[in-house]
Amino acid sequence: MPLLLLVAGSAAVAGAARRTPVPAPLLLVAAGLAVSYVPGVPDYTLDPGVVLPLLLPPLLYTSAVDSSYLDLRAQLRPVALLSVGYVLFATVAVGWVAYLIVPGLPLTAALVLGAVVAPPDAVAATAVARRVGLPSRITTILQGESLLNDATAITAFRVALAAAVGEGATWAGGVREFLVAAVGGVGIGLVLMAPIHWLRTHLHEALLQNTLSLLIPFVAYGVAEQLHASGVLAVVTVALYLGHRAWEVDFATRLQEEAVWKMVAFVLESSVFALIGLQLQFVLKGLGQNQGAAAAWYALAVFLAVVAVRFVWVYPAAFLPRLLFRGVREREENPTWRGAMVTAWAGMRGVVSLAIAFSIPVATHDGAPFPQRNLLLFLTFTTVIGTLVVQGLTLPPLIRLLKFPGRDPQAVTLAEANAQAQASRAAERRLEELLTDERNALPEPLAGRLRAVLERRRNGVWERLGQPNPVTGESVDDTYRRLSREMIGVERAVFVRLRDGRYIDDEMLRTLLRRLDLEEAAAYREAA
Repeated sequence: MPLLLLVAGSAAVAGAARRTPVPAPLLLVAAGLAVSYVPGVPDYTLDPGVVLPLLLPPLLYTSAVDSSYLDLRAQLRPVALLSVGYVLFATVAVGWVAYLIVPGLPLTAALVLGAVVAPPDAVAATAVARRVGLPSRITTILQGESLLNDATAITAFRVALAAAVGEGATWAGGVREFLVAAVGGVGIGLVLMAPIHWLRTHLHEALLQNTLSLLIPFVAYGVAEQLHASGVLAVVTVALYLGHRAWEVDFATRLQEEAVWKMVAFVLESSVFALIGLQLQFVLKGLGQNQGAAAAWYALAVFLAVVAVRFVWVYPAAFLPRLLFRGVREREENPTWRGAMVTAWAGMRGVVSLAIAFSIPVATHDGAPFPQRNLLLFLTFTTVIGTLVVQGLTLPPLIRLLKFPGRDPQAVTLAEANAQAQASRAAERRLEELLTDERNALPEPLAGRLRAVLERRRNGVWERLGQPNPVTGESVDDTYRRLSREMIGVERAVFVRLRDGRYIDDEMLRTLLRRLDLEEAAAYREAA
């Protein structure tokens, strides 16, 4: 029952957020904070054994499938600098700040905190990128960073934790563990991606294909973790490959898969941000003596360190490589201070940081309590909330203030029209070749219909370049969409009236309505 309440409540809040200017993640966190004080609300304690293997893989998978492998490959250097270099730098820098300001906190425990709060969250970055419409290069870098940085942070956390609990970890051993996890995760993803794709293309039932699609992230993550490799990198590798080759899967699977994963991502993202807010009561209960002004000062200092460290890393990482290496200047476009500003400010933390923090053990190997564990949980919580609220609320206005040049809709439509024209001409040539074979003989009206479909697709994009209607102000595509819906609505009403009059049965009605639904979807896509 608590799980149902969490899902239903978070979905309702996320739906209400669509009608407000407040980003859904912030409203969900605020709702979770408020609900955590309501008497009788059950404890929603984050269990790392649930969050990491059950929530992280599908969220990573949805983000990676929607990402562009080609764009990520083109931006591999800045993505690697952020997802590996920045995370390690933030682990050490934030850990050192915590060690200096918190009395009695061992350096090893401080580095554990640094690793916990180092990675920006994949869900938060993707949500912001969708909402504010960042330039494509910045969006690619932020998405690539958020897809890969969890692997670095989890490995750094394990190394720091081993030292903190007395396992005698060394820096050389940490580097070795990181390399094994990274190479192993990518390698397992490379091994799994081809057979999974082959299975997807050879299953001729959309329901089976979508069932497989839901299992893929968990299989990739589980196999990699069982072999002590990075499950995060395994999931991302498989998802990037499947997204890049998605055109080879039949259309029914793609239509269903898009709808299924949109629903899964909506439910999981909503629940994740609500869970963050619901942790407040649990975290505050365990603070003990670390309360009041001292705890507030520690939280503020760690939050400011997290924000400042990202600026310290991002600006040199953006500009120094171009100054030092000629190849970088030749291959990559020139970064701007505005792009670096947005990249540095878009460092929201999320549920992965909290989940990792909750996996800190209660005691060390010699039986002693883990040094100030509850304070580390509190500092993680305040850092996550602080970045979501402060950076999440101010990022959209910052982007508007910096006045990034938007994409030219006319140029985008022109590129689409040229691509459609080339595809239509190739299809027409193939159609004429087929019609010359007597085995493909068709009555002229049916052959003409095939030609008309190609003509409509080719001309439809060019028509969108036209001027708005002088009477209504509607664009051509808006008018096309409205008229299509009016016509389909009339047909739908007739089918329902015939069913109600028992001229057709419900099975026939469902068949006819599905045909109209596909027509309406096609009309919407052509116009949109």
